Amino acid sequence: MTLLGCQQKTVNVGNNISFKVENNVSYGKNPNQKMDIYLPEKPNKKNDIFIIIHGGGWRSGNKSQLTFFTYSLMEKFPENVFVNMNYRLASKTRFALPVQTEDIENVMDSLEKKLKYKPRFILLGNSAGGHLSMFYANKSDKNKSVKAVINIVGPVDLNDPGFKNYDEYSFVEKHLIDPKIVDKNISLMDFGSPVHWINKNSPPALSFYGLHDTVVPLSQKKILDSALAKNSVYYESYEFNGNHLSWEKETNSTFLISKIVQFMKNINKK
Repeated sequence: MTLLGCQQKTVNVGNNISFKVENNVSYGKNPNQKMDIYLPEKPNKKNDIFIIIHGGGWRSGNKSQLTFFTYSLMEKFPENVFVNMNYRLASKTRFALPVQTEDIENVMDSLEKKLKYKPRFILLGNSAGGHLSMFYANKSDKNKSVKAVINIVGPVDLNDPGFKNYDEYSFVEKHLIDPKIVDKNISLMDFGSPVHWINKNSPPALSFYGLHDTVVPLSQKKILDSALAKNSVYYESYEFNGNHLSWEKETNSTFLISKIVQFMKNINKK
């Protein structure tokens, strides 16, 4: 993979496939509201847009962590637009929700204005980014703009006893969700759990979980599969050999990408 031009205006991802790239495009006034946009050489207004959402426990991480993985996907989907986004990070003075899902919507709105058409979106995230992808698609997507979700080791049930072993779980309890947006008849952890919002109109979902993940345990996969099956939502889910970060290893990432390619073929047939 090579970058061409002194301003990195074009990225070549192999097999004579090139994208025009715009780095650090602002979609809001906060310094973290930046995105990298990759436009195919031959754009087609019928093409879906992949939005890539990084992990980092909702309060750290950067889009640069997923640049190489994005390039690998671009090689497999040379006609699609890709966006790798940063978002406002949570802290002890800023809740993750709703600002991070608002940022996903801000990115979508910015892209519609920029590209001058109304696309469908595929949300792809890892860890906290997987959670945000699933949460947005099932709870926040009022316009039904999300075509599918690709969830890599994302927590989907915050009440899962296995997930409560997460060493930053107290942060999840205290700083993930602004209590002001939650009705009194629902607990914070139920509200913040994507599985709580899955329904018969939820978009297709593809998920990956590690066999030896001590951060987001394999039990999350079983809970998610059960909720999707109960609501007759099309889904695929897979296990890989490794821990929370092992999906990035070449053998696992190659496996993930092959399954993503097949998943997109399967849902496009429907």
